[in-house]
Amino acid sequence: MQLDFYKIRRSRIKHIFISHLHGDHYFGLIGLLTSMGLLGRETELHIYGPALLKNIIELQLNAASAQLNYPVHFHANSADGLIIDEEKFTVSCFHVQHRIECWGYIFREKKVPRKIIKENVVRYNIPATFYKRLQLGEDYMQKNGNIILNEEVTIANSPGRSYAYCADTIYDTSIPEKVKNCDLLYHESTYLHDLAERAASRFHSTSKQAANIAKAAEVKRLVIGHFSSKYELLDEFLTEAREEFDNTDLAIEGVTFLI
Repeated sequence: MQLDFYKIRRSRIKHIFISHLHGDHYFGLIGLLTSMGLLGRETELHIYGPALLKNIIELQLNAASAQLNYPVHFHANSADGLIIDEEKFTVSCFHVQHRIECWGYIFREKKVPRKIIKENVVRYNIPATFYKRLQLGEDYMQKNGNIILNEEVTIANSPGRSYAYCADTIYDTSIPEKVKNCDLLYHESTYLHDLAERAASRFHSTSKQAANIAKAAEVKRLVIGHFSSKYELLDEFLTEAREEFDNTDLAIEGVTFLI
């Protein structure tokens, strides 16, 4: 229903990442999978998460005597490290500390080091088949032996963007090293800081703790969420977090954050 409300096309979803098996993080998955099938999906789908999730999905499908009419590939997270390496992006997973097995994810955009200056490559008659090598920094030799220097036909590209999702976790000082220098960090902030002891006992974090993780990791921007339902107003979360890390925003449904 939320995908429909925010006009997100299901057909664009190729990968789904589940952090852990508490209901608020995955109970809607089987409904999404079966809805995709009913709507005629044919393209494959990849799901990443704790190993037990595969058994749960299979049990739900078997109990309903249901069969998905598109390929679903399940990938069980087993250790910190790279789990996807595509042409334009990579995804890595890392452990976080919660009451049960729980994972965070880092999404990194891949970019070639150099950008083509279109009018210059046309002027020098450099074939399109050589563009990839130019983007990697090579010079071009014309048929007469003349060398076209790379800096004449390319400029430095902007660095690839990155997003880290920390899922549910107790305050963990090992996280900053894992998400170092990310452009955008999501970190849970279940409680305000006066309930730090309660947060720790339930393996959650506070607003200030999330901000301290962001500061230590030297990320560019922090988004906090997963607020306890005991709070009717969220303004104080933002106030507390910004005391430690100014570039903080609240994760509010329907808000888009541009990197």
